[in-house]
Amino acid sequence: MNEKEKEQLDIGASVGFLLAKAYQRASVLFKEAFEGYDLTPRQFGLLGFLWQEDGLTQSELSARSQIDRTTMGGLIDRLEKEGLLARRSHPEDRRAHRICLTEKGKALRPLLTPLAASAQARFTARLDQHEVETLKSLLQKIRS
Repeated sequence: MNEKEKEQLDIGASVGFLLAKAYQRASVLFKEAFEGYDLTPRQFGLLGFLWQEDGLTQSELSARSQIDRTTMGGLIDRLEKEGLLARRSHPEDRRAHRICLTEKGKALRPLLTPLAASAQARFTARLDQHEVETLKSLLQKIRS
């Protein structure tokens, strides 16, 4: 086996494998930080987008989060069932609904935001600030 073949077979060093393992670690840290809140990372992300701009449509939330509409519908259903969100009629489009935070959903922001910051700090603890910014920049490039 030549060097090129060995390099191609090093799955453990591949970008996809490393990203998947990094995601698994981030998920574990997130679940530890959010213990007792019964929220998944995706559900927290949806709340986060609404904390930034309440009243987005399902399509807008799907586009911003890059989560397909069907999956987004399930996330909204679950958070609505938990009393964190409500669907409201859209004033300009009768076919669309605005997704709005309830008072309960709004009240979680000051509780959950520090937990998310703590989980992220733990996740990136071995990186200096420049490395964190570089990582975010590289991930943005890959994402787009």
